[in-house]
Amino acid sequence: MGYLNNSVVTVDAILTKKGRELLARGDGSFRITQFALADDEIDYTLYNPDHASGSAFYGQAIENMPLLEAFPDETQVMKYKLSTLPRGTSKLPLLEAGYASISLRQGAALAITPQTLNYLGATSTFEAGGYTATIADARVLSNFSGVGVNTEEADNLNSQTTLGTNVSKTVIGTSINLTATTVNTLFGTRSSLQTTVTLIGRDSGARVNIPVTITKVNI
Repeated sequence: MGYLNNSVVTVDAILTKKGRELLARGDGSFRITQFALADDEIDYTLYNPDHASGSAFYGQAIENMPLLEAFPDETQVMKYKLSTLPRGTSKLPLLEAGYASISLRQGAALAITPQTLNYLGATSTFEAGGYTATIADARVLSNFSGVGVNTEEADNLNSQTTLGTNVSKTVIGTSINLTATTVNTLFGTRSSLQTTVTLIGRDSGARVNIPVTITKVNI
């Protein structure tokens, strides 16, 4: 990962593994039909309407911020996507998971069914595309899966397994299932483990971070 030279207008595009597979077929199956925009690198608090040099310089600090090179990891890039909302929208969509924090004893299970408030003129609280959920440390859960979205992308993410290393895992669904680990060795001398789960509305872009605590009960 690196930074782009933002002194010139630059378009930096790369293909995901799936994109390269489709391009390699050479049968026209590689077609770009959708795209997304994001402003992850931008800190809008740097906008300065009191700049001594006048209005042309209000956004100077923002315009000089470095931009990241493209890389195909949706859990680390494009976290803050720009979204198109219905005309007349007065409130941004708000993701509600029903939990400010999650605390599970070893082996305990929980299902999270997110809702999106202020969405589509408040006519719906569920997003057709479902929700993306990322657990920061996949070791603390023996099961982390999404249900309710039947697409190839969702199936691939939901079927992925880790090798017991401290890595994140992402799943897709309208409901997210969590089961706390029963492995004692992860705790060491500690009585609990902490991580976070991040939920993102795939249509609205609304997101929420929830702290997760796993409490040791097995001797």
